[in-house]
Amino acid sequence: MIDPAASSRGDTPWIGDDPRFTELRAAYRRFVFPVTAAFLLWFLAYVLCSAYARGFMATKVVGSINVALVFGLLQFVSTFGIALAYGRFAARRLDPLAAALRSVAQSRPRVPAGRVGDQELQELTEKQA
Repeated sequence: MIDPAASSRGDTPWIGDDPRFTELRAAYRRFVFPVTAAFLLWFLAYVLCSAYARGFMATKVVGSINVALVFGLLQFVSTFGIALAYGRFAARRLDPLAAALRSVAQSRPRVPAGRVGDQELQELTEKQA
């Protein structure tokens, strides 16, 4: 659990000092950073091909539908796919961690705004217990 004396925000306990919060942020970053990088590379490839590989992008696929149109539509498909994947990931991995943190945060004593010394924190904890 959190040691108020070791808090990075002074004398009051802070949710960011909880190891579960660190785990939540790490799990979020493990999903978001690689997916964002992959999507940006995919988008950059689309833009570069549109600018410099016009012959390739003008290649007909079916009827008057060319590679550029297919790639453009796949941008939308990949965006929605990422949104669905993130929703599933968040429900499976992030939401349980966030719920645990929420229950911890709601069970803590309410500390008034500003810095509270150890003695005052102890008194608040005893009052609310």
